[in-house]
Amino acid sequence: TDRINASNPCSEYMFLDDSACNLASINLMKFVKDDGEFDVAGFKAACRTLITAQEIIVPNSSYPTKAIEKNSHEYRPLGLGYANLGALLMSRGLPYDSDEGRAYAAATTAVMTGEAYAQSARVARDHGGPFGGFEKNREPFMRVMRKHRDSVSEINAKFVPVDLYAGAKQAWDEAVELGEDFGYRNAQATVLAPTGTIGFMMDCDTTGVEPDIALVKYKKLVGGGLMKIVNTTVPMALGKLGYTTPEIEAIVHHIDEQETIEGAPFLKNEHLPVFDCAFKAANGERSIHYMGHIRMMGATQPFISGAISKTVNVPRDATVEDIERAYVESWRLGAQAIPIYRDGRKVAPRLDLDHADLPDPLTKAVEQVLDRIHALESEVQRLRRA
Repeated sequence: TDRINASNPCSEYMFLDDSACNLASINLMKFVKDDGEFDVAGFKAACRTLITAQEIIVPNSSYPTKAIEKNSHEYRPLGLGYANLGALLMSRGLPYDSDEGRAYAAATTAVMTGEAYAQSARVARDHGGPFGGFEKNREPFMRVMRKHRDSVSEINAKFVPVDLYAGAKQAWDEAVELGEDFGYRNAQATVLAPTGTIGFMMDCDTTGVEPDIALVKYKKLVGGGLMKIVNTTVPMALGKLGYTTPEIEAIVHHIDEQETIEGAPFLKNEHLPVFDCAFKAANGERSIHYMGHIRMMGATQPFISGAISKTVNVPRDATVEDIERAYVESWRLGAQAIPIYRDGRKVAPRLDLDHADLPDPLTKAVEQVLDRIHALESEVQRLRRA
């Protein structure tokens, strides 16, 4: 219909100008059963319910302009997503920055979007037909759907439980088959939003597709003061990894006292990556490398119809070349939006790791990056994806 010119401020919604998207995010940890396994059938049912509810909202919403109302009614874009992925992976004893973690995240995302599109096709079949712009977009739209489906075969199945992988494959087979017969009610079905505020409301340890920012952090309150937030997934992860109750209690006590898991009694070194976070703890040395963030986006993007709101955390000593490498790798993996956060750049973050004031964010490196971006503007057109 038209090119995509821009995104919303959080960068997960990339669509036609003058359009709007109804968002809803699912707390993935609510689908962890008593045995620690993921409830695939329950998750798929939740996706179907939410897509139906979001579709109902489209004609019942108020829109700020007539143009936005017209396009929203004609294309009916939705933004189903999730929160607490980082906690889900940790609860299973999977490092966020690992092939196993990325495969599990990819399969979970594939189930969500495949089931969302299958339900969108069912709604088109049973109520109102496909969205208004479907027929003139049918050929490229179905080509994209088949690309989503084909990407399931690229997930490393040996790292994923059988029922989760089968659920992803079944969802996408049904989504393509139903879409070929009936079209889709919605021009897009999923995005991965930041879920910052609703994540707190849903008692999530982690937001959106993010890992935890730190096992212990502080939220600055509007009326003043600080609220200490401790990751509640750690004991579950330690249990999954085989630690005894006394050992778990000792490790958790160490985290509460030292604000890091590094150096905890009984903890095996090979398990440290499971608890790696976006930033180094005040008393720690470990954190997820910025390429770990980018590779997670590369793993989940093939199963998202919109884009991903995700912070790529680089250390405060990151160089211009580090930033350049991050953007090039993101482009190579097909990620649609990459916001770089350089540690210490923001004077008053919503979440902080300690009480200390952050340093002056106006560093020479940031100025160099901006200069480099301006210098490379002419290259953007030449390197456009075919």
